Amino acid sequence: MKVAVTVWEDRISPVFDASRHLLIAEIEDARITRRSFVLFNPERPSHLAKTLTELDVPVLICGAVSQVPANMIVAGGITMIPFITGEVDRVLDVYAKGGSLAPAFVMPGCNGCIPVVGKPAR
Repeated sequence: MKVAVTVWEDRISPVFDASRHLLIAEIEDARITRRSFVLFNPERPSHLAKTLTELDVPVLICGAVSQVPANMIVAGGITMIPFITGEVDRVLDVYAKGGSLAPAFVMPGCNGCIPVVGKPAR
């Protein structure tokens, strides 16, 4: 399985709408086996959804995201896990092992819940 994560240095990018870097991580046997980076334009979320679909990436983990881009990405068939914060490696490790990202990695003010948008991809 593959998962995409918006990144800023070694952390989840706090705001999707300002992010430009995407980490694509491949998960096998509950561990990250491969990583690659892709540049993207957050002002073209439907293009991002198409790119993720072409790369066979069904899930996008990101920080805060505006309603319009979120809706466009989900309409493109991608499951979003928004409002996540923290170090990319720690978040991916927990996700790869099937653990919950809440409450440890949920942004402040989100009441400890993760609003998975779209169909769950597990």
